Amino acid sequence: MQNTEILLIKEKSKKRFCIKKLVGNGKPYIFIGPLSLLLFTFYVIPIFLSIYFSFTDYNIIKKPEFIGVSNYSDLLLDKTFKASLKNTFLFTLGVVPAQTIFSLVMASWLVSRGKSRLTEFVKGAMFIPVISSMVLVSIVWRILLNGEGSPLNLILNVLNITQPNWLGDSSIVLFVLMGITVWKNTGYFMILYIAGLMEIPKNYTEAAKVDGAGRWDVFYNITLPLLKPTTIMVVFLGMVWSLQTFDLIYTLTGGGPGNSSMTLVLHIYNNAFKNLNAGYAMTVANILLLFSSIAAIVQKSFLKKEKSEVY
Repeated sequence: MQNTEILLIKEKSKKRFCIKKLVGNGKPYIFIGPLSLLLFTFYVIPIFLSIYFSFTDYNIIKKPEFIGVSNYSDLLLDKTFKASLKNTFLFTLGVVPAQTIFSLVMASWLVSRGKSRLTEFVKGAMFIPVISSMVLVSIVWRILLNGEGSPLNLILNVLNITQPNWLGDSSIVLFVLMGITVWKNTGYFMILYIAGLMEIPKNYTEAAKVDGAGRWDVFYNITLPLLKPTTIMVVFLGMVWSLQTFDLIYTLTGGGPGNSSMTLVLHIYNNAFKNLNAGYAMTVANILLLFSSIAAIVQKSFLKKEKSEVY
C-alpha cells in the first residue's frame, strides 16, 4: 500500500515537472506572440494581398478581375510612373548623402565641444524638426517659400536677388524638397552618430595623438572606421525614408508642377484613391517593395561583416 502511494506521488511530481518545463519553454513565445500576430496581420498578409491584387483589375468597389501581368506591362508605357521612379531615385541620391554628412559633422562637433549651454541648445534646436509633424513642417515651409510676400523672398528682394518660384519651378522644386527633408532628418541621425561616437574608447584616440596623429588623421583612420556600423544604419534608414517620402510632397506640391516632383508613393496614392485603380496602384507598390527589400538585404549583409556590441 505504501509502495503504491509512493509511486503515485512520483508520477504526479513527474507530471508537474513536465508541465512546468513545457510552460517554461513556451514563455518566450507567449511574450512575442501578440506582437507577431500584429506584424503578421498588418504587414505579412497585406504584402501577399498586394501581390495578388496586382494581377487583377480592381477599383476597391467591384470584385477584382484577374488580368494576368497586364498591370506590369502597363508600367512600361506609363510616363508618370517613369517620372516618379526617376524622381524617387534622384530624391534618394540627393537626400541620403547630404543628411549623412551633415549629421556626422554636427555630431562630431558637438562631441568635441563637450557639455555646454551652446551644445545643449544646438541639440535641442536640431531635434525640434524631428519631433514636429511633417504636415506642420510642410505648412511652415509653404509660408516661408510661397508667394512674393514670403519671408525668404522679402529678404532676397532687399538684397536685390531674383526671387525664384521655389515650389512652382520644375527645375528646382525637387532640390527644394530635398533641402527641407535633410533639414528635418539631420537631427535624428545626429543623435545616432553621437551615440556611436560615445561608444568609441578614448584610449584609441589618445594613443593616436601621442603618436603624433592630427585631428583629421584621428577622425579618418580611427573614428570613421569605428562608426561604420552606425553609418550603415543611417544610410539604410535614410534610403527607406526617402523611397517612402509622401506627406511633404503631397502637402507642398502634390507632385507638380507637372510630374517634376512626383514620387512612387504619391503615384500609388493617386491611382488608388483618386483614379480608383487599386490593382495598378498595388503593382507600383510591389516595385517599391522590391527596391526596399534590396536595400534591406544589402544593409544586413554589410552589418554582418561588422563586429559591434550594438549591432
